[in-house]
Amino acid sequence: MIAEDDAELRQAGKVLTADRMTYWPVDDEVEAVGGVRFQQDNDVISGTRMRMRLEDKFGFFDDASYFIKRPPRAAAAPSSTPSSEFTSGFAAPRSLGIAPGQTVMKYEDSASKEATEGRGDAERIDFEGENQIRMRAATYTTCKPGNDDWFLSVDDLKLDFDNQVGTGTDGTVHFLGVPILYSPWMSFSLNNQRKSGFLRPTYGSSSDNGIEFTLPYYWNIAPNMDATFEPRILSRRGVEIGTDVRYLNEAFGGIYTSRARLEYLPNDQKAGIDRWGVSLTHNQQTANGFSGAINYNRVSDNKYYTDLSSQITKTSETQLLEQGLLTYSGGGWWNASVNLQSFQTLQPDPQNPVTPPYRLLPQVTVNARQPDLFATDSSFFGQYTYFVHPDSLKVEGQRTVLQPQISLPYVTPGWYVTPRLGVNVTQYALSYPVSVSNERSSINRSLPIFSLDSGMTFERPSNWFGRDYTQTLEPRLYYLNIPYKNQNDIPVFDSAQADFNFAQIFADNQFSGWDRINNANQLTAAVSSRLIDPSTGGEIMRGMLGQRLYFTDDKVALPGTTTRQWNKSDLLAGFTGQILPRVYADAALEYTVNDQEFQRYSMGARYFPEAGKLLNASYSYNTQAATPIKQIDISGQWPIDGRWQAVGRYNYSFLQNQPIEIIGGLQYNAGCWVVRVVGHRLQTTEANSTTTTFVQLELNDFARIGSNPLDLLRRQISGYGVANHPMTDSALAEQ
Repeated sequence: MIAEDDAELRQAGKVLTADRMTYWPVDDEVEAVGGVRFQQDNDVISGTRMRMRLEDKFGFFDDASYFIKRPPRAAAAPSSTPSSEFTSGFAAPRSLGIAPGQTVMKYEDSASKEATEGRGDAERIDFEGENQIRMRAATYTTCKPGNDDWFLSVDDLKLDFDNQVGTGTDGTVHFLGVPILYSPWMSFSLNNQRKSGFLRPTYGSSSDNGIEFTLPYYWNIAPNMDATFEPRILSRRGVEIGTDVRYLNEAFGGIYTSRARLEYLPNDQKAGIDRWGVSLTHNQQTANGFSGAINYNRVSDNKYYTDLSSQITKTSETQLLEQGLLTYSGGGWWNASVNLQSFQTLQPDPQNPVTPPYRLLPQVTVNARQPDLFATDSSFFGQYTYFVHPDSLKVEGQRTVLQPQISLPYVTPGWYVTPRLGVNVTQYALSYPVSVSNERSSINRSLPIFSLDSGMTFERPSNWFGRDYTQTLEPRLYYLNIPYKNQNDIPVFDSAQADFNFAQIFADNQFSGWDRINNANQLTAAVSSRLIDPSTGGEIMRGMLGQRLYFTDDKVALPGTTTRQWNKSDLLAGFTGQILPRVYADAALEYTVNDQEFQRYSMGARYFPEAGKLLNASYSYNTQAATPIKQIDISGQWPIDGRWQAVGRYNYSFLQNQPIEIIGGLQYNAGCWVVRVVGHRLQTTEANSTTTTFVQLELNDFARIGSNPLDLLRRQISGYGVANHPMTDSALAEQ
């Protein structure tokens, strides 16, 4: 059949128009000439000439323009296998993640959930079957029609939508009319699916390391295994090699995940030594209730993180965990664990030495609870620990703790009363006596513990600022009695003064660990009030007030510390919630009534009028910390004009009279591309700081070129949303 003048062919989701058309029904083949336009679903291709077998989609287009929109395809994978998350192409791989409680899972890619749009021109387009397209002398971009701010020009381009991969030869990336990147061969991911290949190069500069350049290579080994190789050039130090390997699989009816990272910098030109760091994590679950974990971290020297990391969480890290943990929880009402734990203690700042902690070789813990045993709530805690210290002059020893307890809760809809009785039995076998006055190396301590917990809940309808709420008033009284026993002969293996807060004010012991148990004859009184949205049950705001009253003096203290001087504790107060539309506030304080002074307080507010607009501000004051704190912290992101957006953070210490961290940057969002320029200054020690510069160009759904500041911005600016993917209201609420 031959059709001329505005010819049109329709067939099951396909529409073809042209000036002249020839159709062979037996072969289901069509040839179109002049003003050809072919549309199938969301794909649109136009050109001067086309010939194609419509059923199996084999054919070609001459002098074509194309627009292709494809949703992400589900990854083919074995069934009943654990779920993992990866990213690929020019996106950096993310850590393995397993949803809690999953039993039947499958491999999934962390691909874009929205369809990716691509368009361009080609001298010739060959259709090689469903989802297989090859182009000659072609261009490719994800910008909207009429916008060619960036595009890829390539001699030969293959789009494989079955495997979500685009490959090409002699490719050049053009940005604002200027060629910025050339490669004789390139490969990129479609819809952000995983694939092997070079990831985006990153580059930047810092005051300590000079110019930095990294070209990672991502190896998609298998659906459940991948690796990333990251050579990193530091102009002032040398070449560092980083390797990150991840694995996820099934065994013994359960799942396990592993991740290993190794970094090596031979002959650091600035430090004059070899630098290395290693991190290994392994988590495993079995079907019979057993689970295990390995967490091993070690670095070559004390200043490894302060010299080579730009993350404040790393530069401030001084205790590197080395741990092996085995847990059994298949008993339902009881569980047990065996823990082997040690630390590598770093000393990055000679002015502030760090004390190494004891090693646990091993620690065995048993927990049991029967919440409805003859109308009682009965529980048991048992723990054996062998403490070893890297300093041979420190006392070492074995500690066994047994603490059974029984409570009789009486609960009604409006109030409750819970009496509880327990006993703590602790036994020590020491390497040598601690006290000169007592030459015993074996120490026993037994202390009964009695408490009475009670509370009430009142509710009433309320109206605030023209809105209806349910307001609650929730008073609580907690009485605790523990007799005194002299504990000066007991060494301090893992005990410290617990932080005084709303969680600890209702605790039995004012010390963490088991080496000290305070005497007590005291009453804790607290009251809280909440505003609740009656239509959703969501909590809008909460206020809290609490204090502890002592009827006897403290007689137990840690070495080098003094006991309290007053018959009442500091007053605790706190508030959190939404105070105005789009305005959220948090406040907490600790006030000494007798001295009439604040021991610590913090105030913070965040303003979130809409996605992409965010302001955070807080002030912290704490005289009780090991290092006193008096800081202001301001951060946020805000549109400046049109497509420009500013981001920043300023964290200043008034006690050190210097900024701790400064972040400042600009983002420009052009729709299909974003450019980010961010500067970061970080105080790594009291006397040293480092400055880093990030410059990144993101070509949407294609590549990110330059040094990536996104992890830094997400981590250090609470609520930050990526410029072309701003944070939503629900995401902010989750934070």
